[in-house]
Amino acid sequence: MIILDEQSTKIAIIVGIVVSMFWYEKKNLSPGGVIVPGVTALFLLTDPLIVVITLMIAFITAFVVRNMSNYIILFGRRRFSMVILVSFGIIWTVDRLTYSIMPPTEIHVLGYIIPGLVANEMERQGSLKTLYSLFTITMLTLLLLLPVIGWSW
Repeated sequence: MIILDEQSTKIAIIVGIVVSMFWYEKKNLSPGGVIVPGVTALFLLTDPLIVVITLMIAFITAFVVRNMSNYIILFGRRRFSMVILVSFGIIWTVDRLTYSIMPPTEIHVLGYIIPGLVANEMERQGSLKTLYSLFTITMLTLLLLLPVIGWSW
């Protein structure tokens, strides 16, 4: 297992932001927020299951908010706030349920905000475009990051 220090984490987030900015200028697509690719790249190195669970939470969040918008007027900041709140609620609920079933284990995600950021972009530009952007930018970030953190094949 790879252990990353604080400096590597900062570098990963900065590289992810730079790559995201260039990608957005070229393709006009967002990966779910500028910090998401850097954090995702780090967790692909250390614990890829967390990335999978995070994406599942993002899909569930997008689905719930899409259905909520049939009954509530959601747009702009109101929609963004609702996406973050729903994501937070889903993560908290899953956390509590899994902890009550199997106390020593917890299902981890990339924080409480990142699944909401990804879900927000899924709502805004579509799931496939968001996943395509997230995957591409995360891989580019990872390739640029590997020589910096000194990890080799």
